[in-house]
Amino acid sequence: MSGKKVTFEQQLARLEEIVAALEKGDAPLADSLALFEEGTKLIAACSKQLDQAEQQVVKLMKGADGAPVELPFETEED
Repeated sequence: MSGKKVTFEQQLARLEEIVAALEKGDAPLADSLALFEEGTKLIAACSKQLDQAEQQVVKLMKGADGAPVELPFETEED
């Protein structure tokens, strides 16, 4: 993407495309390796962004004494 900042959502969408292409298994080896390399870079970038977002959430959530409070995310179960 030329000069524009790629969003987390765009990175995630591209990663999904790569996974789908690799799961298909019909790409030549060189192409599969290039896709795998791109995918590992995207995973690293997405992980870094998620870690930064988590730290921001922890900073925003403070207890009565001003110390960060970590609370587990609640999940809905059927």
